[in-house]
Amino acid sequence: MSDTLSAPPSALELVDATRVFTRRGGLFKKAGKAVRAVDGVSLTIRAGETLGLVGESGSGKSTLGRLALRLVEPTSGRLLVDGRDVTGVSKAEMQAMRRDIQMVFQDPYGSLDPRVTIGQSIAEPLKVHGLWDGDGPQKVAGVMSLVGLDPSHADRYPHQFSGGQRQRIGIARALTLDPKILVLDEPVSALDVSIQAQIINLLQRIQRERGLSYLFIAHDLAVVRHVSHRIAVMYLGKVVEMAERDNLYRRPLHPYTVSLLAAVPIADVRMRNRRRTSVSMGEIGSATNVPPGCRFHPRCYRARLVAAAGGVPTERSGDALLPRACLIDQPALRSCGGTDQVACHFPETPETRSEVATAVLQDIGYPPIRPITL
Repeated sequence: MSDTLSAPPSALELVDATRVFTRRGGLFKKAGKAVRAVDGVSLTIRAGETLGLVGESGSGKSTLGRLALRLVEPTSGRLLVDGRDVTGVSKAEMQAMRRDIQMVFQDPYGSLDPRVTIGQSIAEPLKVHGLWDGDGPQKVAGVMSLVGLDPSHADRYPHQFSGGQRQRIGIARALTLDPKILVLDEPVSALDVSIQAQIINLLQRIQRERGLSYLFIAHDLAVVRHVSHRIAVMYLGKVVEMAERDNLYRRPLHPYTVSLLAAVPIADVRMRNRRRTSVSMGEIGSATNVPPGCRFHPRCYRARLVAAAGGVPTERSGDALLPRACLIDQPALRSCGGTDQVACHFPETPETRSEVATAVLQDIGYPPIRPITL
């Protein structure tokens, strides 16, 4: 069954969400510049779907995940859960809504209180929401079994478990309230590769059994590929590409996506030794000093190729010749065939694909993988 055969209803929707942080000034210091950590992002997660959210550190991924739970309040924009606008609801109402949407954090040890047993940690959401009753211990035992933990270990403390087991504890705690949506913030990045696979398989099994929706936040494109139905790519607070999973890996549109793919490690030694292309991007730009126009243009290989080819108005920016549009106009996210979207003046379409993008795709050699059905 194709991913796009049907469009299930929305479980979670962010509409033009923006979050601005301003560093406070001290006694002898002026207030710092405003940082638009999330800048006008709109996205939808369908019922039973995993939406992967990727980008480098500093791109705004984690802030967006916290906006989805209103752990961070939006400066502007709207948040809808199951079609209900919860942007302006009271803290008490939002607390009730969090029964339906829970978070699994990156650091499985840092997110657990070392002074309490894991059984107490897993039971805490039930107590916070006034749902602890005579069946509470059975519920705790049930979710522990669900995630592959021995219920008889409920009286142990976090330091007595491995990293992978602690992440299972975090997942069990998030599942205690039987939510509909999980926000997973880098849930496997702190784990060994072999343990990553176990946690990913666990999350996929739970999703099939319970029909959950996931917002899966990561910087590892190889991991995201195996869990996602669709993928959004963020750069300096903006979504620059949104695509069906296989389309993103086989026909990436944004030069930033191509650059991220070029950096994906290749497991096969023979393929790795034949790798011909590396894309040098330098460091991610500063969120306090976002450049005008396309915010990726200081690092963009394609902008330089387009300018060198001629046929478009150009200007110099430092020592680089770039298309004028990239320097002055911020591209909007627009459709580029089917449901895929890109925010780029000169996207890497099949008809205009650069030699750089072609070589990257040949290097990584991603075959199609089994479709994930909703």
